Amino acid sequence: MPKLMCKLFCLMPVVLLAGCASSGNTSDLVQYIAEVKARPQGTIEPLPPVRTFDPFIYGATAMRSPFDEPVVVTAIAGTRDPDVKPDPLRVKDFLESFNLDSLTMVGTLEQNGALWALVRDPSGGIHRVTLNNYIGKNHGKITAASPTQLNLVEIVGDGLGGWVQRPRTIKLSEKE
Repeated sequence: MPKLMCKLFCLMPVVLLAGCASSGNTSDLVQYIAEVKARPQGTIEPLPPVRTFDPFIYGATAMRSPFDEPVVVTAIAGTRDPDVKPDPLRVKDFLESFNLDSLTMVGTLEQNGALWALVRDPSGGIHRVTLNNYIGKNHGKITAASPTQLNLVEIVGDGLGGWVQRPRTIKLSEKE
């Protein structure tokens, strides 16, 4: 019995394909194809010429971004403090290799009674910082930390060969 069933299953596709064979009159199809081929060919309009543009070289990459907050210099050249200057011998922290505007405060945590702020760098890494840590390229030292913001003081050049302190704030990001 199984051999008979196997033969029937093998023979069935052959019978079905034979029934689909073209034994009918297809002259109407051949006539339609000839009619379509006899129609006049259309013309395709050529593409418009490609306009060339002169390249523009952006030469203000070394200048301050117009989207940054303006630098507020609080000291005047005649009243600057000669003791304000960065320590060239201090070993730099990892977060001092980034611009302050590219760092984002994303949260806080408390450990052993100390408040730590969580700061995200541009590559997505999260770092713990607390009081007296340095962040940003302008020698920014954290002076106060709260659950919603970090206060720090940067040491920037005053343009006359001296240094001035500039207060900055990094607020908790609400984008998360």
